[in-house]
Amino acid sequence: MQTASTGDEQGIEQAARGLLSGIGRLSRLLFRTGDFGLPRSSATALDALEEGPRRVSELTSHTGLTQPRVTTVLKELETRGLVERRSCARDGRATEAHITPLGRELLEQGRRRMAAALLQGLHTHAENPEHTVAVAREAVSTLLTSLESEAS
Repeated sequence: MQTASTGDEQGIEQAARGLLSGIGRLSRLLFRTGDFGLPRSSATALDALEEGPRRVSELTSHTGLTQPRVTTVLKELETRGLVERRSCARDGRATEAHITPLGRELLEQGRRRMAAALLQGLHTHAENPEHTVAVAREAVSTLLTSLESEAS
């Protein structure tokens, strides 16, 4: 006799098949259609900074990039005027990266291109494109919250 948890685990395992590759493919396609004019690591860092200023260590945990890579990305973004670094309000010895208005505009333009591509594709494959994207976003948010709470 199977226990409920074993049945649940098997159901989740079946549902999760292809999830990692599917999310990866979707992420790559969205990035490509966004045409940010930046390497993916730079766009990821900008996206993370949109939520608020972050120290390098916070960016590494948020983006999955290594500390040396985040430092290089921030230098490149700063050179392009997309990010600026300032003293940390909580700890004057540290610095935080802040997205600039130019960086926000670049993200918004890319997101508009991503949305247009999604809408075009969904019109031929989904009855209600807006609902489809909202449900997908909610599902991803739920998965992230569940996994992040487990990691804490």
